Amino acid sequence: MDMLIGIFNQIGYAGVALVIVACLGVYISLRTFIYLHFVWKGFKKDFLDKDCVDKECVESACENSRNPLISIIYDIIHIHGKHSEDIRAEVAYLFHRNFEHVSKSLSWIRLISAMSPLLGLLGTVLGMVSVFQTISDSGSPNSAQLAGGIWEALITTVMGLSIAIPMLVFYYYLMLKFRAFHIEAVEHSYRALEICAESPRHQPCRECC
Repeated sequence: MDMLIGIFNQIGYAGVALVIVACLGVYISLRTFIYLHFVWKGFKKDFLDKDCVDKECVESACENSRNPLISIIYDIIHIHGKHSEDIRAEVAYLFHRNFEHVSKSLSWIRLISAMSPLLGLLGTVLGMVSVFQTISDSGSPNSAQLAGGIWEALITTVMGLSIAIPMLVFYYYLMLKFRAFHIEAVEHSYRALEICAESPRHQPCRECC
């Protein structure tokens, strides 16, 4: 307990807020990365590796799949591809609907990367206010008191930047991966529609999956 109190005295309220924000950012980043990894792994296994060239293969790949990328292709073939010529817009809508929680997670990561330096600056300002308050109260404080106060003020800035930089890296890495998913969804939706259109069966495309 004494150790925790000592750490709190060194970093202050802004430092505690930064620690909480850092833990939240790491949790959201890892959760999003793991989710996207398994989504891609499942899509590759259930759809890409089958290299479908006919309607029967598309049926097999789509049937009972809970993968969100395959669900987008399924909905394009079933519903959206029949009443709209703008497949990209339909895929964008379905992509947002199926990956809304990922979009929110990325927004939180971006917010944390932007907020951390500001919290660090707030801690520095509060620390400097405390230093000048000490000078005002004691009249002629010794150098050790001033050095300790200034160190306490600046440590939160270091903490804020140490959180913001990796969070920004995580954000752009996950964003690029997320955009690649959207491209894959568009490409394979067009491909699935072409397979349905070229099928020798005289069945509507909604039967494909």
